[in-house]
Amino acid sequence: STLFPYTTLFRSPYSPIHDLIKRRWSPRAFSDQPIEAETLHMLFEAARWAPSSNNEQPWRFIVATKDHETEWNRLLACLVEGNRKWAYHAPALILSVASLNFQDDATPNRHAFHDTGMAVENLVLQATALGLATHQMAGFDVEKARADLKIPSGFEPVAMIAVGYPGDLASLPDRLRERELQPRSRQPISEWTFSAIWRSEERRVGKECRS
Repeated sequence: STLFPYTTLFRSPYSPIHDLIKRRWSPRAFSDQPIEAETLHMLFEAARWAPSSNNEQPWRFIVATKDHETEWNRLLACLVEGNRKWAYHAPALILSVASLNFQDDATPNRHAFHDTGMAVENLVLQATALGLATHQMAGFDVEKARADLKIPSGFEPVAMIAVGYPGDLASLPDRLRERELQPRSRQPISEWTFSAIWRSEERRVGKECRS
């Protein structure tokens, strides 16, 4: 159809993508091996080059490694219990934070969360390239993080990220180990890409078990 020129494309089989994107996933098993300072710095250098609205760069990161136990425990304590059970193995924890207002005129930046996510994606892809594993978590106490980490008004905690080298699945409880072994899945492109105009939502594919 000339009105919907991409309909056939959206329904086509999976297309090849860059290996770095294919290899990125979110494991829960981490090794206790520490991350070298230079390697950790490379992750934030990758985040630094993310695009953002008006080049505002609204992302902020609070990071702690097990080399600084007090600070690392402070971040760990913000996680919900289910995440603490496995994330305590990770040698580094990072909290992403979005600056909600433009610096020049203090008006709301409605793209702040989008742009912070762009920086995080750069970070996790760089981690994948370096042989590191990352797992992003929504499961943390936002208000505790705001208070304990002294995050000022105008900034919003977004996600906690565990970072480290891949570990042994045997370190996980049975339920989590089973989830790690399940195949990754995603909804087909045709479920969420519309040609020219919005179309009615159809029955959604179930959530994936591995991310």
